[in-house]
Amino acid sequence: MKKTSYKKRVSPLLIVPIVLIVLFLAGLGAYKYLLKTYKVVNVYVEGNIHYTDDEIKELIMTGDYGDNSLYLSHKYKNREVTDIPFVETINVKILSKDSVKITVYEKALAGYVEYLGKFIYFDKDGIVVEASDERTDGIPEVVGIDFDYVILHEKLPAKDADLFMKVLNITKLMEKYDVHAEKLYFSGFDEVTLYKDDITIKLGKEKDLDIKIMNLNAILSKLEGMKGTLRMENYDESTKRTSFEKEGDAPVETPESSESSEGEAP
Repeated sequence: MKKTSYKKRVSPLLIVPIVLIVLFLAGLGAYKYLLKTYKVVNVYVEGNIHYTDDEIKELIMTGDYGDNSLYLSHKYKNREVTDIPFVETINVKILSKDSVKITVYEKALAGYVEYLGKFIYFDKDGIVVEASDERTDGIPEVVGIDFDYVILHEKLPAKDADLFMKVLNITKLMEKYDVHAEKLYFSGFDEVTLYKDDITIKLGKEKDLDIKIMNLNAILSKLEGMKGTLRMENYDESTKRTSFEKEGDAPVETPESSESSEGEAP
């Protein structure tokens, strides 16, 4: 009698879950590998002024995957941010598997005004960027702007529409020549005055502002510790005419202007 052989057949219903389990385990292994291999250890931050490096890390590296370099570089690839004051764009670049560089692009602030106990920061167009309880170093207070109200993300209602561009021009010159002043004043006659420590600096009209600000630190270095008014209204490259009105004394020429054969600036 002929023997009949039987081959065991695996049901397709059993194959599917096996394949799914294998794929799941493989995926789980890859997932754990990515989390472990791309875990951030070293972080380098640049471009930040208003925030410390640690503050930027706390703001950026949040959530379940906030310490994963792949996730961060994908999430913050030249990303525009709206929830961090003073910051316009953030970019995260992978330097190595465990190292990233966070580049912060802050909003170009022209200055600030004080209003109802707040520091109101505005950009080159006069748009109110932020209302803060804290004053930020390096951003000058601007006085001489007449306005009645402030609305966040809207333009300060100043009478002089070109004033904000003038402010930005001066703050850029100050940054370029590393000049630090706490306050910037525009008079109704378009004359500019800076206030630094105990010295009032009369720059006069906008003419030759670049030359005046470029030479300002050299002049101020000779007046260190003094109190009074530095007159630079008539300062230019040829005459270098300045005078210093010390508190309680008559005006005297500064050392910078001693070579000039003409009299003092008024």
